[in-house]
Amino acid sequence: MKVLVVGNGGREHALAWKLLQSKQIEQVVCVPGNGGTAIMERCQNLPLAVDNFEGMSQYALKHGITLVIVGPEVPLAKGITDYLQSKGLMVFGPTRAGAQIEASKAWAKALMQEARIPTAKAAVFTEAAAAKSYVKAQGAPIVVKADGLAAGKGVTVAETLEQAEMAIDAIFQGQFGSAGNFVVIEECLVGQEVSVLALTDGLTIRPLLPAQDHKRIGEGDTGENTGGMGAYAPAPIATPELMARIQTEVLEKTIASLRSKNIDYRGVLYAGLMVAPDGDFKVLEFNCRFGDPETQVILPLLATPLEELILACVQQRLGELPPIAWHRGAAATVVAASGGYPGEYEKGQVMTGIPEAEAAGAVVFHAGTKLNQQQLVTDGGRVLNVTGIGENFEQAIAQAYAGIKSIHFPGMYYRRDIGYRVLS
Repeated sequence: MKVLVVGNGGREHALAWKLLQSKQIEQVVCVPGNGGTAIMERCQNLPLAVDNFEGMSQYALKHGITLVIVGPEVPLAKGITDYLQSKGLMVFGPTRAGAQIEASKAWAKALMQEARIPTAKAAVFTEAAAAKSYVKAQGAPIVVKADGLAAGKGVTVAETLEQAEMAIDAIFQGQFGSAGNFVVIEECLVGQEVSVLALTDGLTIRPLLPAQDHKRIGEGDTGENTGGMGAYAPAPIATPELMARIQTEVLEKTIASLRSKNIDYRGVLYAGLMVAPDGDFKVLEFNCRFGDPETQVILPLLATPLEELILACVQQRLGELPPIAWHRGAAATVVAASGGYPGEYEKGQVMTGIPEAEAAGAVVFHAGTKLNQQQLVTDGGRVLNVTGIGENFEQAIAQAYAGIKSIHFPGMYYRRDIGYRVLS
């Protein structure tokens, strides 16, 4: 079968890489793809924008594409699934109505409160003065979120009232575009974050291995929020007992709530959770797609063919499949970022050392890269995900760092403490 993967990041490279391990997959086409997908065997890039739904549908129908897998949240929020399904194509990813669970934090918060899913106390505001009054009454630390899609950067954990007020002003003054029409103010939860990505066909929902992302730019989890600077799986904080509770108290309740709203949700439901020191948990957010960089540590450990799981979701027969099988061991990924990220950064920097990193055993997933006259250059803030796989976390993390030390481009930055919680 031929598969079209929508997106150009490390997550999409990992999806293509995993799909191509199966003999059932004849070809993967990435729209628009990146420098890594451009040089993979049986993989090609199609230079279309991720919101060019008509162009994608015409290509897919003309070239016998069996399945479309949507990576990023923006095309899902814009209705790519609705459009491509109307043309008779099979799509993995929720409809526009389902994608609201990520596209509007206020909508997701209302769903959680209605379904009695454990979550942080929150309030929603449409103008700055009322939001600031609420913050003053609540005190700091407090969390300020832009309501809509902001590429993982619309969340501020404000340690002071001044930081909270600055974040409120930035959102309402348009720093995140239409994502800032509403502001969600939440209590600040303490503990460890865990990402639970689950596959669902709208009736059955099955979690993948839990992962832990490192969202802050600086070591020791300091500085600005990013799209994610590294991750590891399986996250030990998500014990089997906790995963059983997440299944019944979060995943199944959410799918039931979506069904009650006549939303047929087929794709990934990603729950970002905070696990408190006492072992209890609350949902921080939902996403409507595979996590990035969590996908880059989950898929290397997946033993069940990915396309079997995805087709079962699209065809609403996930409940008929045997339990998902996993390889033993652990995986860790370290993000090599452009200097200046998550602020301004330069593109077009020449990269070296990727073959050496792969020869040392690391898997290098390209994120912000492109092929320029047969030379790989940087093309984004998060440039590469260097992934290590081992029998334990020590081996996996060591392999990732051994790989990243081979790679060079001007201004390259990476955190040197990914996985510090499982090594300490």
